[in-house]
Amino acid sequence: VGGGGSILAVPLLLYLVGIRNPHEAIGTSALAVAANALAGLWNHAHARTVNWRCGGIYAAAGVVGALGGSTLGKSIDGHKLLFLFAILMIVVAVLMFRGRGDQGVEGAQCNRENVGKVVGYGLGTGAFSGFFGIGGGFLIVPALLAATGMPMLNAIATSLVAVCAFGLTTSLSYAVAGMVDLPMAAILVASGMVGGLGGTLAARRLGRQPQRLRLIFACLIFIVAVYMMWRSARAMGLV
Repeated sequence: VGGGGSILAVPLLLYLVGIRNPHEAIGTSALAVAANALAGLWNHAHARTVNWRCGGIYAAAGVVGALGGSTLGKSIDGHKLLFLFAILMIVVAVLMFRGRGDQGVEGAQCNRENVGKVVGYGLGTGAFSGFFGIGGGFLIVPALLAATGMPMLNAIATSLVAVCAFGLTTSLSYAVAGMVDLPMAAILVASGMVGGLGGTLAARRLGRQPQRLRLIFACLIFIVAVYMMWRSARAMGLV
């Protein structure tokens, strides 16, 4: 669905693998997400579904935001950070569900008319990505759709350019603070590349049915977000 996998990797590392420090789970997943997104980008590039101009502009703007966001995110309690992350995911899921009928504009490009929106969305999602320690694909895809109107499959493919850039920026910031488990990241990268190949093939098939792809995307984000919110609330003693 165009995400590097952080919306799944972070809760899996925390709740199934057993990493106790949310910041370590975030930093580790960010590195793995960047590598897995690179593998997905390679597959989409061969299918010629990547808009490199839009992806490059978006990523360049977002890296600036990611640097600032990651610095701020490390100073906040990990469980509170995850709770806020879950709320953001639900908002994005609702927006994606509402726009599920939008087919997109075939051949949409970044031009003088929309480059300002692309840069603005890039800065904003980059800051969120750095703050929450994620690749940010689930934010980048709807942002690209809103900024350029490109079809869903092209937004998914193009988003991976920015996911790679944001993930590397965030993971380096966390690595400097000693919050990255390198052996765990290597396992996630190796297995994620295999899964990414299968996911890319599935996306190409579902790309002919963009409404279904948007619905799957929105439902996946919503389910994971609700679970993360519940676990984070328990950890903070709210439930």
